[in-house]
Amino acid sequence: MVRANGAVSLRELARVVQTSEVTVRRDVRALEAEGLLDRRHGGAVLPGGFTRETGFPQKSHMATAEKTAIADLAAGLVEEGEAIVVGAGTTTQELARRLARVPGLTVVTNSLLVAQALAHANRVEVVMTGGTLRGSNYALVGSGAEQSLQGLRVSRAFLSGSGLTAERGLSTSNMLSASVDRALVQAAAEVVVLADHTKLGTDTMFQTVPTDVMTRLVTDKPPPHEDRAGTELQALADQGVQITVAGMTPAGAAEAPAPVQGGARGGGAEKGPGRRDVPMPGQRRNVPPGGGGSQAPQLRSAPALPEQSPAAGRVADLAPRRR
Repeated sequence: MVRANGAVSLRELARVVQTSEVTVRRDVRALEAEGLLDRRHGGAVLPGGFTRETGFPQKSHMATAEKTAIADLAAGLVEEGEAIVVGAGTTTQELARRLARVPGLTVVTNSLLVAQALAHANRVEVVMTGGTLRGSNYALVGSGAEQSLQGLRVSRAFLSGSGLTAERGLSTSNMLSASVDRALVQAAAEVVVLADHTKLGTDTMFQTVPTDVMTRLVTDKPPPHEDRAGTELQALADQGVQITVAGMTPAGAAEAPAPVQGGARGGGAEKGPGRRDVPMPGQRRNVPPGGGGSQAPQLRSAPALPEQSPAAGRVADLAPRRR
């Protein structure tokens, strides 16, 4: 099943072989030890350094609770009357469903799924790019999509991808999708990456958002045994990326995440409306001159979550200490 689809969920495996997820999880662990596949939270993928792209049907059933929590937090960053761009993906689709409640919003997107989620929001204007439809993820790609973004300027871009590492930043497995994502980045003053912990430490072929261009990462809390995800979060914080984490308990309630130690450029204080000091895409953020000491990073309250969200709970921004 993994060879045929590129990825598979534990739930689907348990259904097909008619056994429990506990048994499937044990067997998947044994198959990973033999080098036949790589485990991911809630499923398994083909082994290898560069991950093969997973189709939309498989993606939509993987890490669903985590994507919901991430979308809840990301929606809290969007203000009334703002103009933003939203890229393609199952996580950004979840975000779009929540943006329907933000009045006066203008959303530019190349995703049919994002546009569909906002189609009946009478207070949200949706602007779609041109381009050629890529059926595997319902996104518009190609030169038509890229040309329609030229000259565009918005406050924020919300993007997802196939993998995220501190070394290369956000990446995806498809060249056409990567090219459009880079055009979306160039149109925004801030770049917010939405990535659940299963993507942390995964590297794919085409870079879309270099680490030094990322303003913020919205993610979920990795399980205790996911050392690779925790290491990547630490490295991203050290490079100055603001990290917002939603920690999910087994019961589905959010909990405060553990601090990420480290320090780098960009600093720390949360800025109020009208006080965003953010680099333009493509420019490297400067390390602030002077000290800051070696104090521990501060946990700051994240923006309020929509009341409708069942996953809403206590969250925090994780800011690296200044050097």
